[in-house]
Amino acid sequence: MNTDNNQDLKEVEGLWLGTLEVQGGMEVRLLFNISSSPDGSVNATMDSLDQGVKGIPVETVTYKDSKLRLDVKSIRGSFEGTLKEDGKTIEGEWKQSGISLPLVLSRIDETPDTRREQDPVRPYPYDEEEVVYENEGAGVKLAGTLTLPRSEGPFPAVILISGSGQQNRDEELLGHRPFLVLSDYLTQRGIAVLRVDDRGTGGSTGDFSQATSEDFAGDVLAGIDYLKSREEIDPTQIGLIGHSEGGLIAPIVAVESRDVAFIVLMAGPGITGEEILYLQSELISRAEGVDNETIARNNALMKSIYSAIKEEQNDEIAAEKLRKLMMDEMANMSEEEKQSAGYSEADLDAQIQSLLSPWMRNFLTYDPRPTLIKVKCPVLAINGEKDLQVPPEENLQAIEEALEAGGNQDYTVKELPGLNHLFQTSQTGSPSEYARIEETISPTALELIGDWISERTSAAVEKQ
Repeated sequence: MNTDNNQDLKEVEGLWLGTLEVQGGMEVRLLFNISSSPDGSVNATMDSLDQGVKGIPVETVTYKDSKLRLDVKSIRGSFEGTLKEDGKTIEGEWKQSGISLPLVLSRIDETPDTRREQDPVRPYPYDEEEVVYENEGAGVKLAGTLTLPRSEGPFPAVILISGSGQQNRDEELLGHRPFLVLSDYLTQRGIAVLRVDDRGTGGSTGDFSQATSEDFAGDVLAGIDYLKSREEIDPTQIGLIGHSEGGLIAPIVAVESRDVAFIVLMAGPGITGEEILYLQSELISRAEGVDNETIARNNALMKSIYSAIKEEQNDEIAAEKLRKLMMDEMANMSEEEKQSAGYSEADLDAQIQSLLSPWMRNFLTYDPRPTLIKVKCPVLAINGEKDLQVPPEENLQAIEEALEAGGNQDYTVKELPGLNHLFQTSQTGSPSEYARIEETISPTALELIGDWISERTSAAVEKQ
């Protein structure tokens, strides 16, 4: 680590906690841990507590004349502040991707407890095992946790499939661990659960950035093969539970494999990604109080961007088109509007790279309906009434119509009152609420899923 003038560094050694107020009124707690070794080297890390991200390296620490600078290059972030005379407060500013926000760090004695009320506490009343298996066709090693009831097997089992973005086996985000809570609940009801780190995350290998939903479906198929190799698992009762994008992947796997006994779609898409993104953008903007003119302008820009992506398969040419579109848009915006919209020239390359990723190209145009028509196993499709990311009305209707058109004999489609995209009980459904809500998954949603699976399997353990 690079350091300068650190003879006085002991003044700022220790744990420092501050809260950022970001777009939409959401609060994000940042924890910095600064320490020095006997050889004079400095170690510093940053945790984003409410995003569930820990141990981000702080590459450079500079401290002189009560002024501290911390550079977190991996996320294009930095903090600059001044230590107050009491030695307990550092007042300064956090900068990231061209956006500046005030940040006051306070000295604390121990790391805050980030456990949520529903997080299970060891010792668990069931067995837990770390497992590793391979998707041989893709050359990917997948690491996860298998939880097994302590009653007499063989047990029905489910594989949990996470939503978009790199997720660990607990689907950890904004201080919540939904898959940990879901697996705990189901295992206590007599259902074995396999939850897995996504490619390139945790203990799993592979390049997440080059993978599409179809590739992730291959990883799930490998998970099915693994469960079939376990004598504790009933090979005729292996099901899938997919959340968000996972609800798009589960039907793909169910069509490809006769070993899928049932699927649960939690906020699964029923329409194309492009259609979802338009709806999502407008609904979240309205929930955050954005005016109609800005919403219309954002919608027009999105349409131009997605058209360029779909029409131009050459990434270099497409990137130039996107750069011009976005630069033209930023030229007409004030600095305040840029910050509010999350635009910055410094972050433009990363935004364009993300838009042209294989995953995004596939997601924009993939229509789940032809696949859903082919799904013959039992299906439970649920959405929260206040889901602004995968809106319930349009998606549940499309899922139900596709299952009916395909002649599926056992499907249940339900909209759950008051719940958001994470199936938390919410006020508005806005993503800015996710971290502030203590509940991880509504007990109503857990019970519905548990009851539905138990009715279709041999799981006979009484509800807890």
